[in-house]
Amino acid sequence: MLFDLLEADKLGLALTESFAMTPAASVSGLIFASPEAKYFSVGRVGKDQIEDYAKRRGMDLAEIERWLRPNLAYDPD
Repeated sequence: MLFDLLEADKLGLALTESFAMTPAASVSGLIFASPEAKYFSVGRVGKDQIEDYAKRRGMDLAEIERWLRPNLAYDPD
């Protein structure tokens, strides 16, 4: 029913026999807002967290900082 409402087929979306959406990265849903809803945000990421993440991923610290720059609690320069 949701796919019919969204006319998902016109966007190239489909459902498999087990009702998984294709392409695999597809997401859809009905979202309802409420004036009583509470929203939150995740805080900025510290340098120690970025260093640990880079180490665990085996990636260059500068590359991680470049990708996550808007979320950093420090200036990587």
